[in-house]
Amino acid sequence: MTKIRISQIMTRTACLATLMLIFMSLTAAADSHEQDSAQKAVLITGASSGIGRRTTELLASRGYFVYAGARKQKDMDSLNALDNVQAVRLDVTVQEEVDAAVETVRKGGRGLHGLVNNAGVFTGGPLIETDIGELQWLFDVNVYGVYRVTKAFAPLIIESQGRIINISSISGALDWPMGGPYSMSKHAVEAYNDTLALEMARFDVNVSAVEPGNYKSDISATARARMAEKGLQNKDTKYADEWAGMSDSPADRSQHKEPDEVAEAIRHALFSESPKPRYMVVPNQQEAGWTIGELVKELVEWNERQPYSYSRDQLMEMIDAQMAGSE
Repeated sequence: MTKIRISQIMTRTACLATLMLIFMSLTAAADSHEQDSAQKAVLITGASSGIGRRTTELLASRGYFVYAGARKQKDMDSLNALDNVQAVRLDVTVQEEVDAAVETVRKGGRGLHGLVNNAGVFTGGPLIETDIGELQWLFDVNVYGVYRVTKAFAPLIIESQGRIINISSISGALDWPMGGPYSMSKHAVEAYNDTLALEMARFDVNVSAVEPGNYKSDISATARARMAEKGLQNKDTKYADEWAGMSDSPADRSQHKEPDEVAEAIRHALFSESPKPRYMVVPNQQEAGWTIGELVKELVEWNERQPYSYSRDQLMEMIDAQMAGSE
């Protein structure tokens, strides 16, 4: 009887020891995974405020290392005060600063898992009155800036088989009076993103577009200051009422939500095992309706009254197939 009990005790002890070893092994694997995640580095352009700042704070708090691009020294000092963040002087319109940022990341020795093309500006006005210089300035940041930065960092991203995230906007689908210049730039970002995704797939690099709706940011205040400085609203215009409407809207966008949901979408696009090709992130059902409704309207217009149009049933079959493929 005693021998049986001793045998049972020894068997239980062996089982407990085995379970402990399995637990320790799983814990070590989890710790290793966390360490691997913490070592992944991401570069974010336009990180001084709004979506860029929020995303920098979120990723850094999760243990990732963030190279945070900013133009002004005071913004760089503020970013450098955050753990897991290194501010990088980066004006996306200046090739020398873009090249210097690449060199900074290379010297950091962490590689680069992700690039977030977030830097963006706004200028508004009627298209037939918009100064060509204003349009060139807007495209230099919103479109050519994305092109410059991505081209420069592509070798690092290809080395890591990482991710590229392009911050577009629901204005990449929507068009609205006085917002033509900005919408033009975001439509261009949409085309750039989708083509880049096709071309980078051969390197196992995933490319996603994040299309925010209206969230709190400094973009309107900065645009208002620039337009006032240049006297863009004071010139002779055929659109006086529209200019007045723009002036009446809050410049600080304080009526909108903080962009936490946008930052979470960017995190998912960067680190999820199954990132989506695009993330429409809006604060309410109304903005979702604006955007999806416009895309449906365009679909109908493309299909309407042309020799090779499709019936409603055929269109629904196409939609059903796309939805099934995205599940």
